Amino acid sequence: MKHSTLAKGMALSVAALAMSVGFGSVAKAEVPSWCGPKKATLALLDGYGGNSWRQVTTASGKQTIELCPSITKYEYADGQGDTQKSISDIKSMAAKGIDALVVFGDAGPAVLPAITSAFKAGKVVVPYRVNVGGKEGVNYSKFIGSSFENDGETWGKWIKTNLPKGGNILFLSGPAGNSQGIDELKGMKKVLGKEYVFVNPEPFGVTNWDPALTQKVLTAEIAKNAKIDVIVSDFGPSLVGALPQFTKQGKSIPALATSDGNSLGCFWQENHASNPDFKLFTVATGNDNVRLAVEWAVALATGGEKPKEEIFKAPAFEDSVSGSPKSVQCRKDLPGAIYLSSELPAEAQAKAVGQ
Repeated sequence: MKHSTLAKGMALSVAALAMSVGFGSVAKAEVPSWCGPKKATLALLDGYGGNSWRQVTTASGKQTIELCPSITKYEYADGQGDTQKSISDIKSMAAKGIDALVVFGDAGPAVLPAITSAFKAGKVVVPYRVNVGGKEGVNYSKFIGSSFENDGETWGKWIKTNLPKGGNILFLSGPAGNSQGIDELKGMKKVLGKEYVFVNPEPFGVTNWDPALTQKVLTAEIAKNAKIDVIVSDFGPSLVGALPQFTKQGKSIPALATSDGNSLGCFWQENHASNPDFKLFTVATGNDNVRLAVEWAVALATGGEKPKEEIFKAPAFEDSVSGSPKSVQCRKDLPGAIYLSSELPAEAQAKAVGQ
């Protein structure tokens, strides 16, 4: 789902990676409650790992794993966007004796048979973020989702606060029919009344989270709609190359409710003074979803305490109007392709994306 094809312009090519490293140097005082006493091995499996968002997410997962000295070996595999390779990676990790598998199942239900096979072979299997179908306790140990509907509600509340009389909304999401965009729209419609009109094709403008396609779509929508009061997008950085289309047509960039990215924050700081309508609100882009999935997998594999949360809810991050919880963030000294909302330190993210 999200970020499987996103930001090709920012994507870095990465070869299939399999790392085996030992962990055991974490001080006992630092051991979290979800890390139990039983020794175990764990693998992170990506359906597609070849872009900055995935690289930061993978590094975040690895950092979380390192907090538990009971994990004696860690491995990683990148499905490279190939469903058959993703299936093979899951089967291979189970066959080689890895105890716990955390799976970003980009291919959705196509990987469910492999996940089910690993689970029935006695492995702890925790798919996250992308719905792979099946049932907990039958096909896998635990599914750790992300509340995209919550993101939609958060954006909707901000829109109501800043455009209380209503307005025209352009909503952009990824591939046609993706459940993330559909859930986000449900959340917005819970909050927004009839005075807010969605000018995009139902249910959203299709961008595939690709900056080049985003620019095409946005150019067409600007031409079709005399007035766009706010753009909602579930991947903010993909808009950076497209937003200047407004200024090219003599219009101010409108308000934007989206997810964060360093490139977007820096773009706002450079352009908001000359674009009076350009307000910016972001939610965290969700790299830390992997941390909750890892915590569950480690707890189940090592006999640790199960986390209280079962769904990742992205917090609000930046608001150019209120400055709360943060004003718009920008680290010009670091790559645009990092996400300052992530718990992973910005410098570590820069290293993770190879810049």
